[in-house]
Amino acid sequence: MKSVSLYALLACCLTLGWFALTLVKLIRSPLRRVPGPFLARFTRLWLLKEAYFGTYPKTNIELHKKYGPVVRIAPNEYSIDDPAAAKIIYGSGRGFIKSPWYHASGNPFSPLTNIFVESNPHIHAQSRRKVAAAYSMSNLVQLEPFIDKCSAVLRERLEEFSRSGTAVEVTHWMQCYAFDVIGMMTLGKRFGFLDSGEDIQGIMSSLSQYLIYCSNVGVFPEWHKTLFRRQMRSKTASGLTHVREFANAQLEEKREKFKADDIAHPEAAEDFVTKFLRVQAQDPAKITYADISSMCNTNIGAGSDTTSISLTSIIFNLIKYPRVLQRLRAEIEQHETQGTISDPIRFAEANQLPYLQAVIKEGLRMHPATGLSLGRVVPSDGATLAGQYFPPGTVVGINAWAAHANTKVFGHDAHVFRPERWLDSPELVKERESYFMTFGQGSRTCLGKNISLMELSKAVPQIVRHFDFIPDTKSGEPEYATENVWFVKIRDFHCKVYSRNR
Repeated sequence: MKSVSLYALLACCLTLGWFALTLVKLIRSPLRRVPGPFLARFTRLWLLKEAYFGTYPKTNIELHKKYGPVVRIAPNEYSIDDPAAAKIIYGSGRGFIKSPWYHASGNPFSPLTNIFVESNPHIHAQSRRKVAAAYSMSNLVQLEPFIDKCSAVLRERLEEFSRSGTAVEVTHWMQCYAFDVIGMMTLGKRFGFLDSGEDIQGIMSSLSQYLIYCSNVGVFPEWHKTLFRRQMRSKTASGLTHVREFANAQLEEKREKFKADDIAHPEAAEDFVTKFLRVQAQDPAKITYADISSMCNTNIGAGSDTTSISLTSIIFNLIKYPRVLQRLRAEIEQHETQGTISDPIRFAEANQLPYLQAVIKEGLRMHPATGLSLGRVVPSDGATLAGQYFPPGTVVGINAWAAHANTKVFGHDAHVFRPERWLDSPELVKERESYFMTFGQGSRTCLGKNISLMELSKAVPQIVRHFDFIPDTKSGEPEYATENVWFVKIRDFHCKVYSRNR
């Protein structure tokens, strides 16, 4: 009994000591007056709760409406909603490195560089330079035939659903499409998601597990090594482990088929892996096999969810706002009549359709793929953001959902899907683009941004040209649920598909 009482007393003393220390830090902090949820002043559990239940995007918007541009979301972490602050936090050479939250996205026991997780700006820049040229739009347009092949299969499947009258879960099929596209662009082959309509090898499920892990464990990154080690010891691979096993198996299969004899005569359209294997064969110092593996893992791990979310969001909003759909179709049909667009449409042609590009941009604004703050650590000389001084070591970040709901930047109707806002005066459009956070900003802008934009520019007009989507709901209105697991996934968006070609 005495030992139990002693342990209880010790636990009580430690708790009181922690509370007293936290209180002293709070009282002495220059940020003690920054508003936010009460619990967030003392513990990261409030933020964990938001991440766990997937409510952070909407909560974050409401907090900024209530408290203004600076909101506390954890004892040493703050959410910012200010365009000028974005340029400071994410600007190149500003010294704001990625926060520890990102550690949970990588393998803590691997010595290899992960371009997404890496916080050292010099190592990140070096790694990015090795592969950046492959992600340039000038290179990606050479891969258009790969996208066209997947678009043709998607069209076949949608025509089948039209004939059968079967309702489809739109998000699932858009992810099948995006997965096969990224397979073609990365490895020169479709994975077969569109053919089977199934979650091949459970990779979609594993990606969801991985994202849930990242979003939750990222709040307490000090637990990452322990939890990841436990996952690695598991007999059944799941989450990040399974995603990497899948990607590496695909890469090994590709490497075995690669012929050095073809080096001198590359194809006109080379997938990413072929391009890099050729470079490595010619000059091993330029890129290592580990670099190629990292690129392959990144493409497969991040290349389907983000694009499928964006594509589904655009389809949803086109159904919800028939005026926009009508105007978009009119633009497409006008160019069809003039003979200035092909079928399938080419990216260069799609880029010349201003309303189409406005629709895509508005879809990306209304539903950014990422739903948590892009945390950065304040550098050694501190920083003043939105009129508030932040000492070194403080974590600050902007959530795209809160930024894109900013009525001062995007107008009083920021909650409305209105593509015309991207066709306003050049001054207004420039201001809005400077606070467009869908792909991040600065030197850490999403490496796959151009892939996503090209896919959307080609897929949206093809779908609009050939199909109507009618919500399969009691109300007849489009409805969906969201699941925020770092990526804000769209769920339960059911529609019947009708071909416009009959």
